[in-house]
Amino acid sequence: MNAAAQPRERALLLDCFSAALRAVDGRARVHAALTNGTAGLPVDAGRVVVLAVGKAAPRMTLGAIDALGSRVARALVITKSGHVDEGLRHLADVTVIESAHPVPDSRSLAAGAQLLGWVESLAPGEFPLFLVSGGASSLAEVLHANVTLDELAALNRRLLAEGVAIGEINAQRRALSRIKGGALIERLQGRAGCALFMSDVPGDDPAVIGSGLAGPAARDRLHRIVIANVEDAMAAAAGRAREAGLRVQIGEARFAADAARLGARFAATIATGAADVFVWGGESTVELPAAPGRGGRNQQLALAAARDLHGRHGLTLLAAGTDGIDGPTTDAGAIVDGGTWQRVRDAGLDGDDCLARADAGAALEAAGDLLHTGPTGANVGDLVIGLACMV
Repeated sequence: MNAAAQPRERALLLDCFSAALRAVDGRARVHAALTNGTAGLPVDAGRVVVLAVGKAAPRMTLGAIDALGSRVARALVITKSGHVDEGLRHLADVTVIESAHPVPDSRSLAAGAQLLGWVESLAPGEFPLFLVSGGASSLAEVLHANVTLDELAALNRRLLAEGVAIGEINAQRRALSRIKGGALIERLQGRAGCALFMSDVPGDDPAVIGSGLAGPAARDRLHRIVIANVEDAMAAAAGRAREAGLRVQIGEARFAADAARLGARFAATIATGAADVFVWGGESTVELPAAPGRGGRNQQLALAAARDLHGRHGLTLLAAGTDGIDGPTTDAGAIVDGGTWQRVRDAGLDGDDCLARADAGAALEAAGDLLHTGPTGANVGDLVIGLACMV
């Protein structure tokens, strides 16, 4: 990231974003839920089996171990390749599987088979604790007999390319699965258990999170609680801005629309609004061309905002995924300002063409405006934070 341009404004936005990530850290949120009683874990649950799936699964598992200690008999952790917290690798009785996201592959089927096997082999006296976060839909799968892996991967690629909203994507995934939509929980055969969710979906519905991997089922005795969502992250970002003495406006509803259109809308709000800092949360979409370039939905949103912020001094916008990953890239998103669009031009690139080709990442890299955090241990959707003042 180019810190030379408006360094104080960018530092403030990064500070707000960091506060948001701390507020939804998977380790901290699971630990809190298990120690303050909200998780509903019975006091006599002496042998807890942790079944964690999602991009935040490693941090969530560490939170369970922090809270429960030796009560955790064993743990299965299924997460995206490259997202494993090194603190897990050397723990006894913890099995870690690195799998595929956002498009499932053979690793997803192997992970799904492991997950199903663990659920079906729970011994008497073992209490299942499910820890589910975004990414679970792709990371673990068991297909119906008449469905092939190629068909599953093709469906995922098509839905992602068409910019379909996450709720509809998960609904179509469930139709192909033997473990989604409550089917995995059916295998508990009425056994009691708990499920803690980090939500990255509209409505925070356990039937939708992870395509319903730990969703409601018949003969269901699973206690479910959503322990973190994007509103928690938004509140923390806003709180940090208020601590800096700034006037804050928080979006009333989660955003869910085309990334480029949202970028333009947010830029206009920053330029004309009555606050110093604006905080929005949600998840945008991008309809990809036949041969897309590099980038993700947050980068697309940020570059579109940069076009409308062009030449406006003192206006800055951060758009990033709370999981630290924007689409198929290794960047979290970007921070743009009134000089970004010109820096793209100075690098010999056409910003409009980059937007049309879904190549926002190339433009933002040339401008020095990409934001890289690495995996965060959280996953509650995307944040957009706008600043309309000089610090």
